Amino acid sequence: MKNKVKLKQFLLLILIISLIIISIFLSLNIYEYHKLNTNFNHKISSIINILETNYPNITEEEIINVLNNEKIDSKIIQKYSLTLDHNSMVNKNIYSKYLILNTLFLFLTILILIIIFLKYIYSKDKEIKEITKYIEELNKKNYNLKIDSNSEDELSILKNEIYKTTVMLKETTALSLQDKINLKTSLEDISHQLKTPLTSILVMLDNLIDDPNMPKNIQNDFIRDIKRQIININFLVQALLKLSKFDSNTINFTKQEISLKFLINEATKNVLPLSDLKNISINIHGDDTKIKVDAKWQIEALTNILKNCLEHSSINSNIDIKYGFYNVYSYIEIRDYGDGITKEDAKHIFERFYKGTNASSDSIGIGLALAKTIIEEDNGNINVEAMAKGTKFIIKYFRV
Repeated sequence: MKNKVKLKQFLLLILIISLIIISIFLSLNIYEYHKLNTNFNHKISSIINILETNYPNITEEEIINVLNNEKIDSKIIQKYSLTLDHNSMVNKNIYSKYLILNTLFLFLTILILIIIFLKYIYSKDKEIKEITKYIEELNKKNYNLKIDSNSEDELSILKNEIYKTTVMLKETTALSLQDKINLKTSLEDISHQLKTPLTSILVMLDNLIDDPNMPKNIQNDFIRDIKRQIININFLVQALLKLSKFDSNTINFTKQEISLKFLINEATKNVLPLSDLKNISINIHGDDTKIKVDAKWQIEALTNILKNCLEHSSINSNIDIKYGFYNVYSYIEIRDYGDGITKEDAKHIFERFYKGTNASSDSIGIGLALAKTIIEEDNGNINVEAMAKGTKFIIKYFRV
């Protein structure tokens, strides 16, 4: 909008200047014509007066014929117009005055045009210097710059393109810095997560090696603990590998029409050993519908959520799964009746390596983060609600 206003102002200025120049030029020509015509008529009147005085017998018709005669006698012209200046039909003083006025007008016109041109050149030189300075700052990796020009001429278009490049470089730099911070944080978290189980495994192995006469039941407990720690490490490594693939955008989702009931049933099968171990009933009910998602990944996401619910549920309790659909989205609600979570934990429960207040010692804090990432990749979202008893996860898959 701003560039169009400037363009209109410039065109209006040119139009006004052109009209003024044309008006002045026409006025000068009309005035000159009027004066010359008056002078010419005065001379003709003098000639006619002399003819009528000296030649009383001359008729009006003869005078008109003389005036209308288009034949030119060069000798007469030379005699009365060129050699006898004071008797010329054209007054030399008047002609000189008009010549000076026309020359002055032409000079002023040229001067105005030169000023406009120099102003235009100065403006462009200023823009070029600004662009040059801007590029120099970019080369110094200073991206905190802004270009306010928004007109439609060539230099302004160039400035806008440079600004776009600046924004892109700034975002790239910010993302690169954030990636380094994330990588540092992730490595610290991974190191911390691996250090504890590895240390525990080494301690138990040292005990087994140093005490060959250790009672059989204690040996079996150590071996079971080592196996459990190795399983946790394996799960952590696999989850981290999957998250790294999501972070690097190297996973391609294969979307197809899948029913909600099918996804829930498959995820439930994956956690049956844990639910049987704690004698937890999983109750499923709802109105089935189809959603377009990657079935394999969504089953894994639901499995991680169900596993979390089972781990925090009491023995001999229930887990309720409700599903259905609305015009805008389909949903799955998973509720357990365990220890529940605090409002503070609810804010961070989907963050990587976060462990809530009621988290078990074996919790890694990555399963829900992976589930959230998977669900969001399929145009969904997940939220958690702290209930009077237990926790409810609400998953929505939006229609596109």
